[in-house]
Amino acid sequence: MTPLSARTLPRLDGRVAVPRYDRDRVSVGIVHIGPGAFHRAHQAMYLDSYLATGDPSWGICTVGLLQADTTVRDVLDQQDGLYTLVSVSPDGHEDVRVIGSIVQHLHAPDRPAAVLDLLTRPTTRIVTMTITEGGYGVDDSTGEFEPSDALTRADLRSAVPASALGFIVAALGARRKAGTPPFAVVSCDNIQGNGHVAASAVTGFAARRDPELAAWIRSNVSFPSSMVDRITPRTDEAARGAARRHGIDDRWPIRAESFAQWVCEDRFSEGRPELERVGVQWVSDVEPYEKLKLRLLNSSHQALAYLGLLSGYEHVHAACRDPLLVGFLRGYQREEAAPTLPPVPGIDVGAYGDQVLARFAGDAVPDTLARLTVDGSDRVGKFLVPVIADLLAQGRELRRSALVLAAWTLHLDGRTAVAPVDRRLAGLRDAVAQERTEPGAVLGFRPVFGELGSDPTLRRSYLEARKVLTERDVRNAIAWSGAGGS
Repeated sequence: MTPLSARTLPRLDGRVAVPRYDRDRVSVGIVHIGPGAFHRAHQAMYLDSYLATGDPSWGICTVGLLQADTTVRDVLDQQDGLYTLVSVSPDGHEDVRVIGSIVQHLHAPDRPAAVLDLLTRPTTRIVTMTITEGGYGVDDSTGEFEPSDALTRADLRSAVPASALGFIVAALGARRKAGTPPFAVVSCDNIQGNGHVAASAVTGFAARRDPELAAWIRSNVSFPSSMVDRITPRTDEAARGAARRHGIDDRWPIRAESFAQWVCEDRFSEGRPELERVGVQWVSDVEPYEKLKLRLLNSSHQALAYLGLLSGYEHVHAACRDPLLVGFLRGYQREEAAPTLPPVPGIDVGAYGDQVLARFAGDAVPDTLARLTVDGSDRVGKFLVPVIADLLAQGRELRRSALVLAAWTLHLDGRTAVAPVDRRLAGLRDAVAQERTEPGAVLGFRPVFGELGSDPTLRRSYLEARKVLTERDVRNAIAWSGAGGS
């Protein structure tokens, strides 16, 4: 077994792909905040491929914000920023490569000044981030900046940044003062209009500190929207075992599905890498692609998660092999989600939906339903509620969407084998508890539903769905929804 490091790369099995460029020549052009599994399987992979084309100016420095990110810090230091990516095709074939595009890592709690210094350098031209759907502090119902996470709220009162927004705004302020052009800010989180959300978050934070800086940001900083897609479980023993099967001792490997997609708005004021050379799609409007993914893949994940848990399943692939659940998902996609989509250039929406279900059913990269429920209030609010809003506006039926909402509330009420994990859990549990005496109370939870919760059609459909789900069972409830079999 070969411990992974720059020194040991020549000793790896020849079937393992290694960086085909001189990492010592690579400079940091992109700072990425939030170096989780998805970033390592997605953006860092694309940049690794791009660096091999001969342009060394777009290396990545990752920034960890949380005290808990010390493991990431220690592993990257020990492994010289390298890690193994195992991409698994539907038939189980493993493609193994070592990713070298992360050439620097900073642990912000240890070195906040170093993070700020790097962000203010002219060579840093793009800042990307995966800080989860809830990390932006933008109210879904109003579009206003209303932060709730502790780091961001503390940063509004502190001169030393600790949060993503705090660092970005402080760095943009320093660049403005020095006359350095601003970097572009790219959200890579699963949020509809993530560029607009990132702009609202950054300018909203800045306005609380310095209204003139906020105005400058609005006029000068680009916030390209992007759509990212690759099913990527967290690093676990299966990922470490996959690396070991190929002779690599890696404490931080990633095991992901072979499918990967990145569609991004082409709006970068200070230049960008030519990622079209490695498969990235640059478009003038990412919204159709973004809606397609959020409403067919991400919202289907939410439907499968809660109905699958209530049916006794643990893994995504097992739940997505149940003909009744597959029939429900197919009916949801075709009858409720797809009718809310605009035309998507070059995409057959029906075929895309079928591909999503096939990806869910694959067991080559096992994923748990429990993972899909973490911070469900953010996921439901951003993936499912927009579908419901459009269905209501169109006067369409929404029984399947209502059933997913009802299943989510039963999960919050402790009726699945998985304990709910949500940053809003206390308020959600209070709302769910009120359901016993005030049916429909959860629809009044404004951080998720905003004004939509008072819509009489939604309330009627939700109450019917919750009644049949609680008085009968999942299979009867799916039959009630009209899904039938596959």
